[in-house]
Amino acid sequence: MGISFAFLALVSWGVGDFLIQKSARRFGNWQALFFITALGTIVLFPFIAKDLPVVWANSKELILLTATSAVIFLAALFDFQALKVGKISVIEPVFALEVPLTALLAGFVLNEHLSLIQICLVVLVILGIFLVSTKHLKFYKEMRWETGVKFALLATVGMGLTNFLVGVSSRTTDPLMINWFFSLFMFGACLLYLTLSGEWEKTLGNWHTEKRLILSVGIIDNMAWIAYAYSVLYLPIAIAVSISESYIALAALLGIFLNHEKLKKHQYLGLIITVVAVVVLARITEM
Repeated sequence: MGISFAFLALVSWGVGDFLIQKSARRFGNWQALFFITALGTIVLFPFIAKDLPVVWANSKELILLTATSAVIFLAALFDFQALKVGKISVIEPVFALEVPLTALLAGFVLNEHLSLIQICLVVLVILGIFLVSTKHLKFYKEMRWETGVKFALLATVGMGLTNFLVGVSSRTTDPLMINWFFSLFMFGACLLYLTLSGEWEKTLGNWHTEKRLILSVGIIDNMAWIAYAYSVLYLPIAIAVSISESYIALAALLGIFLNHEKLKKHQYLGLIITVVAVVVLARITEM
């Protein structure tokens, strides 16, 4: 089950990043995040309503959920801004650093110990993702001048911490509860911002003209987080993140087969490394 959920998160995030970039560039970060979290808040509420009194009465769980929500909110804003203003070929290699950050947190805080072969495969996944998402091996020269990189670095730290906190929250409460809670938190923050900034007319106008895009990004992004939250119930967080974060390789595959894009030799090598490492990692984890 854990492997299945991790692969579902992989597919959903692969498609979701493309739609998030499209939405952020069309509506702006706050509106895009508002639409995504509004859908999550409304749709998930019936499934968690009965458990709300229990969570509300438990101060430790409430603090954990609130802290997780605050971190993911800040990380999402940086993530959206990086995708909005930056080049994917430069931004995505930075995002790949989420994997080791999350794995380190899980190892030190939760004492999740992986076998030697699992550690080696996780390292190969990180290497493969990095190669696939880097057009030029000397990309660091371009990084110095890219506007979106500083946002990507902040987003990476935030998302690494978010992956860890969502995993802990899922195990402490419930996967649907943490997803609903952080959706509500971000929905409220976006609602306040859009009200104070006077963007309601634009927001309503975008809803009427762009319903298909709004519903698509909302459903897929929420599905990715729910799938990831369930995957960590069955898998070590480091394994779940390594598999699901391989969506970058999936995006490259979609580009090859759907857009007839050409990759460079090191990108093909990275694609092969990632696919093989993820498949083997999933296989030995099932055993």
